[in-house]
Amino acid sequence: MTAATLPAVRGRLTAHAPLAPLVWFKSGGAAQWLFEPADADDLSAFLRDLDPAVPVMALGLGSNLIVRDGGVPGVVVRLGKPFATAAALDSSTLRCGGGASGILVSSTARDAGVAGLEFLRSIPGTVGGFVRMNGGAYGRETADVLVEAEVVMRDGARRTLPVANLRYTYRHSDLPAGAVVIGATFRGTPGAPDAIQAEMDRIAAAREASQPLRSKTGGSTFKNPDGHKAWQLVDAAGCRGMTLGGAQVSEKHTNFLLNTGTATSGEIEALGETVRKRVKAASGIELEWEIQRVGVPA
Repeated sequence: MTAATLPAVRGRLTAHAPLAPLVWFKSGGAAQWLFEPADADDLSAFLRDLDPAVPVMALGLGSNLIVRDGGVPGVVVRLGKPFATAAALDSSTLRCGGGASGILVSSTARDAGVAGLEFLRSIPGTVGGFVRMNGGAYGRETADVLVEAEVVMRDGARRTLPVANLRYTYRHSDLPAGAVVIGATFRGTPGAPDAIQAEMDRIAAAREASQPLRSKTGGSTFKNPDGHKAWQLVDAAGCRGMTLGGAQVSEKHTNFLLNTGTATSGEIEALGETVRKRVKAASGIELEWEIQRVGVPA
């Protein structure tokens, strides 16, 4: 797949683009091609004309992601500033671009007096990631506030999907493979900006106190099994602080893996698998990855 065989674009296409700088773990290989579309029409036309056999993956802030060291084949789509938008439609509804961060969404909601979206302040991702993964924290999740999502399908068609079509479960949606979320409508309830800010501050303080935010990490590593907290299972299995190469289980929050500075993605993933085995041996419970692992090993 060469530049000559790819569709023409108005945005930016980069061959062999390093992905490590774009993800929180700061590890991993390159994208065969990285596409940063100029706008939704640019993305739609590109996917329409792209060989259907070429895999496509969307990348947000890279917080919930291990990019394997061999890189990602095909095209990685990264939504930049043209998609980092958020605006109130009325006293309870927001329209947001797929590249908008949780901080932008929650801050826009606060300014517009829309309550109920404060929890998005604590999720280090974008609207696209929230929609795909049913992102959630502090007792709420995307399924509770999403009205509909606008997506560009792998064939370039634009569709609006009501929340029911995504069939949300815990950290999962039925969003079609290769689809890119370019926008979403969220609904909260009318509220006082001061009270909304106070709730955002409470969430931010709780997160700061309990999570290793100033480290190279990927957020919550494993899903919470029914009736259990993943971090408690990891801790009970004796994994707190465990290391493998440059990767470490966080001492502060045992459901976080860290890159202490030199870790490869292979080491981070292998450490996670070691933790899963130890938890299974100690408790009989098989932890499921919450972090997405993409690409090919070195």
